[in-house]
Amino acid sequence: MTTEAGSETEVKEKAEESAAQTDQSEKASEEAPEVTAAEGEEKEKEKEKDGKEGKGIARYLPTWLKKQKSQTSPNKEEPTNGESDSKDAQEEDGPVPAVNGHAEEENEAVKSDQVKEKEVESHSTASADTEPAKEEKLEESAEKSPEETAVTEEGEGAEEEEKKEQEGEGEAQGGEEVGGEEGHTSIFQSPLRLVRKNKMKLAVCRVTLLDGTDFTCEVEKRAKGQFLFFKVCEHLNLMEKDYFGLAYIDSHEHKCWLDPTKEIKRQIRSNNWQFAFSVKFYPPDPSLLTEDITRYLLCLQLREDVASGRLPCSFVTHALLGSYTLQAEAGDYEPDQPRPLDNVGQLTFAPNQNKEMEEKILELHKSHRGMTPALADVQFLENAKKLSMYGVDLHHAKDSEGVDIMLGVCANGLLVYKDRLRINRFAWPKILKISYKRNNFYIKIRPGETEQFESTVGFKLQNHRSAKRLWKVCVENHSFFRLNAPEPPAKARFLTLGSKFRYSGRTQAQTRMASSLIDRPEPCFRTHRVQTQQPQSGWSTNDQHY
Repeated sequence: MTTEAGSETEVKEKAEESAAQTDQSEKASEEAPEVTAAEGEEKEKEKEKDGKEGKGIARYLPTWLKKQKSQTSPNKEEPTNGESDSKDAQEEDGPVPAVNGHAEEENEAVKSDQVKEKEVESHSTASADTEPAKEEKLEESAEKSPEETAVTEEGEGAEEEEKKEQEGEGEAQGGEEVGGEEGHTSIFQSPLRLVRKNKMKLAVCRVTLLDGTDFTCEVEKRAKGQFLFFKVCEHLNLMEKDYFGLAYIDSHEHKCWLDPTKEIKRQIRSNNWQFAFSVKFYPPDPSLLTEDITRYLLCLQLREDVASGRLPCSFVTHALLGSYTLQAEAGDYEPDQPRPLDNVGQLTFAPNQNKEMEEKILELHKSHRGMTPALADVQFLENAKKLSMYGVDLHHAKDSEGVDIMLGVCANGLLVYKDRLRINRFAWPKILKISYKRNNFYIKIRPGETEQFESTVGFKLQNHRSAKRLWKVCVENHSFFRLNAPEPPAKARFLTLGSKFRYSGRTQAQTRMASSLIDRPEPCFRTHRVQTQQPQSGWSTNDQHY
């Protein structure tokens, strides 16, 4: 009986334990949705954080999980220790049995989220894997064409440097080293690139000076005319340089002045850059020049003008000017000199020089004994400035009737010549406007005392280029001799008509003001020409001009 009773009690205890287990399983199954809901909230919070950091992963959450989140109370209590133990037991045994189908759906949602996260991670890893391939391609292209990569690296800047630091590669900016080893990263440019930037195309310029010597220098091909002109003036040690300029012969065999504001290569189309340093503006009163070297260079120009016939003068004037030239170059007359006419014949004083003129020159030269070369130059200039064609720039033209004439531009205005005789004169104050159109050149004249209306006088030149060249010479001479300061360049406007050319140098008033401030010892620009005793050698050529 006892055994049966014992068995009965054991059966009762087992039945009670099974009933308790069923009750606990029912409670656990009832609490399972709450636990899973709490886990879902935590996962949602983590996904929201990841979404903020990972740019929109929250949009992959299922809709039913969002609804369940809204149904749960925000002030939900944390699970107790018993619940956590049951949760751990359930995780060890296997998946929680379905309660109203929510557990299975939750597991499927979690699996789908994990699959999507794996896809995102695989996509990011794939993109990360492709970047080294691209970098390897860039390295190969850099090895093939290092010069091209050097050019592109200049434009990319800091991004390239950051990539190189991340990669940790030791490539130099100019390419790989010759030995095949990897170079160290450097912020300095490669020597090749520096050479390419500093490499300039040079052109050789030959300038014929007023004393007949040549000055050769190299300038950059993109250099402006002002650079070359200043270089020549520096070679001559000349400070009153505004009276001078550089002339060249264009492709149409016309004399043109080099524009200092424009590039040389845009003015000379040929590769032969040959210039002549000469006087551009003849001062009306040479005695107002400050330095002797300026007067000396002006004398050299006038001697050439007289000897070539561009400055015509009478027989007596030729002899007088020749005697001053002889005194400045040869010094005092020496009576012991044998056959002095042979020495005089070595110099050219006039285009039609003859023995009679040479004898007259030698006779006047005897009267200049004791005169210094500088004083001889002053006397030469005082007599030369009185000539009617002094400082006149002549241009061929035709009047309204088709008669050949010459238009001369000088410091006083515009002169009209016919057969070397002046037939008309238009002073600068009388001229209101100068213009050109095609091959026609026009001047507008101010009305006189007895006139009421303005009048326009027209001339016809050879072509359009000749008319424009004459117009430029008139603008420059009027600006230099008549204005206190050059006119400012016109402002750029849309569809402007006419030429924009303006005189850009200093005027005569500004030059005289600057010359008054010169304070330096007189430069040594010539030595006294020694008269030799040998009749066959003539005048010696020991002059040195600096």
